[in-house]
Amino acid sequence: MLNRITNTLDFQAQALNLRSDRQRLIASNIANADTPGYVARDMNFAQALKAATGGAQPATTLASTEAGHFNAGVGGPIVSTLNYAMASQTNLDSNSVDMDRERASFADNSVKYEAALRFITNDVKTTLSAITGQ
Repeated sequence: MLNRITNTLDFQAQALNLRSDRQRLIASNIANADTPGYVARDMNFAQALKAATGGAQPATTLASTEAGHFNAGVGGPIVSTLNYAMASQTNLDSNSVDMDRERASFADNSVKYEAALRFITNDVKTTLSAITGQ
């Protein structure tokens, strides 16, 4: 029983961490919407979650050799699941950020982040209720 509770909470915690990492990626894309030559990044959430929960090993391991490298602040399974976003329209400054796509991704990820929080909260409430007998 305890393993089941722990496994459920661990899974939801990993999902929550990955959602947080993805939110930072999307926010970075939005912040760099006017930066010439900036290439938008996103992650394969399903692949990252599988790697984080032990379902698969990351395909590659990237090393940060300088402080300015992208993965310096992002660790774990997200590193191997980062993808470049394809530009939906050509820009003179070679920037691939599509604000409509980024806003939609931000909103979608926010809703899923909130859902993960609610799953964790409900699991804790259910466990607490079972312990106290109420």
